[in-house]
Amino acid sequence: MNIEKFLEETAPLIDKTIEKYIPRKFSKNSVLFKINPPMYSYNLEPINKAIADPIWDMLNRGGKRWRPVLFLLICEALGKEADYCLDFAIIPEVIHNGTLVIDDIEDSSELRRGKPCTYKIFQIDIAVNAGNAMYYLPLLPLMEQRTKLTPELQRDVYEVYVQEMINLSMGQAMDIAWHRGLANADELGEDDYLQMCAYKTGTLARMSAKIAAVIAGADTALVEKLGRFAESIGVAFQMQDDILDLTGEEFAKKKGGVGQDITEGKRSLLVIYTIKKAKTTDKKRLIDILNMHTSDQALRDEAIALMKNYGAFEYVKQTAERMVAESWNEAEKLLPTPQAKEKLKEFAEFLIKRNK
Repeated sequence: MNIEKFLEETAPLIDKTIEKYIPRKFSKNSVLFKINPPMYSYNLEPINKAIADPIWDMLNRGGKRWRPVLFLLICEALGKEADYCLDFAIIPEVIHNGTLVIDDIEDSSELRRGKPCTYKIFQIDIAVNAGNAMYYLPLLPLMEQRTKLTPELQRDVYEVYVQEMINLSMGQAMDIAWHRGLANADELGEDDYLQMCAYKTGTLARMSAKIAAVIAGADTALVEKLGRFAESIGVAFQMQDDILDLTGEEFAKKKGGVGQDITEGKRSLLVIYTIKKAKTTDKKRLIDILNMHTSDQALRDEAIALMKNYGAFEYVKQTAERMVAESWNEAEKLLPTPQAKEKLKEFAEFLIKRNK
């Protein structure tokens, strides 16, 4: 299967489904108001200007939409039709875009997907509120289509959602504390980084897989194994992001230049591995550059060269591939449909080997 083509073909379907619940312009007939009608008046203009406009400004920028695709592939692997799962597949994707809106404020970023960040266009107050709204609005399908799910399945889906939203905040707290130098950032080990990623980037992949598995009727053991597999994809995806930030011209241009993570002082696995392996002078130099939060490209390039000299890029690539392979071996023997299994495996391999 051509995964890149599959993602491109599925993305418009995902966007159309998002629009069903979070329209580009809210009206009195929107699903939101059918479920939760206002007590006094429909004052649509402020909701459209401060919710719909910033949300769709972010969603219109694209993105791979790989989390809902993962959701649909897991449903298929468990014998469910895409139509049955599609509306629920938007949950992790909208949340993910909400985290980007908030992350950009927390990181004082300038660009997101080649355009000024949402808060730069709409101001901080609107961006914070819209980003937070994106954590909850995608739950509308669960309310609107509650007759599709038994009370037990609804309970299990909401439980997964709450657990993973807590995890998101834990991961972001770790990441912020490290690059602000609040918590022994230069003494981090690989396990610390993996836990941060499992919380932060692994969470929405894990949410996708677990909600999909619950909705498809999987037992508890399979839900957990598929969640672990998806988490490993999310963590590996983050590792590849870290590599592309430092090596991918096209990828990095959308974020503001090669080495944006160095400007943020980010403690990626590339950094952690280099600090562990480097001789004292190189270790000190890398830490000094990270602590400068510099935008100077020559200093960024110096830091990148240090990581390359110690083989950090090869190590991180191998770690990502190993994690996904190990978690796949645990999950795949429990999946019933061979063709869908193969698609899921190809999908995971594509995400961790992509170059943009």
